[in-house]
Amino acid sequence: MENDSRDTEPAERLDLIEGMISERRRSNGHRGSIKRAWWVVGIAMLLAPSVVIVAQGPAQNGADAQREAMQKLAFLAGHWSGPLTVQAGPGAPLHLTQTENVQFKLDGLVMLIEGRSTDATGKAQFEALATVAYDEASQSYHIRAYHDGHYVDAPLTVTADGFSWGFKAGPAQVENTMRLTAKGEWQESTDVTVGDRPAQRSVEMLLTREP
Repeated sequence: MENDSRDTEPAERLDLIEGMISERRRSNGHRGSIKRAWWVVGIAMLLAPSVVIVAQGPAQNGADAQREAMQKLAFLAGHWSGPLTVQAGPGAPLHLTQTENVQFKLDGLVMLIEGRSTDATGKAQFEALATVAYDEASQSYHIRAYHDGHYVDAPLTVTADGFSWGFKAGPAQVENTMRLTAKGEWQESTDVTVGDRPAQRSVEMLLTREP
C-alpha cells in the first residue's frame, strides 16, 4: 500500500524532506534540470499542507473574535425611519425624514449602514453609506463613512446602549453620539465644535424600527 504524503504528520514531512535533501546530495551531479524541478516541486508539496494550516489557524481565530465583538452592535440591524432635524447655520432648521438600513455582511464580520434623508416631496436630500468592523489586534472598532464622493475613517466607541465616533473636518471637530432610548428608539445627534467656541448641535434624529 502506497504512503500518501498528504496524511503525513508535520514531523514526518520534515524527515521526508531531509531524506530528499540527502538523496540529492548523494546524486552524481548528472541529473538534468527536469529532475531538479521535480525535486523542488516535491519539497513544495510536502510543505504546502503545513503552511496552509499555520496560515489558516490565526485567521480563523481572528474572524471568530471579530464576529463575537460585532455582536455588540446587533441591536442596530434592521430598517429604521423617523424625523431628522438639520441646523446648517443661521435661519430655520431643515426638517427631513431619515431612513437607516442596517445589515451584517461577510457572515457577521462587517456591518453595513445605509442612510437616506428625504424632504416632504420624497426627494433625497442626503445619502450616505458606512461600514463598521472590529480589529482584534488593537481591540477596537472602526467606521468608514462615505458621502458625496468623500469618506472618513474614524475609531468608533461602542457602549452598552449605543456608540459614538468623531472626526476632524477642517477647523471643526464633529462628534456623533447614538443611543437606544427606553422605548428602543434610535436617538442620534451631531455636535460641531470650532476652536474654543461652544459645541453647536447640527443634527438630531429619532428613529423607530420598522417591522
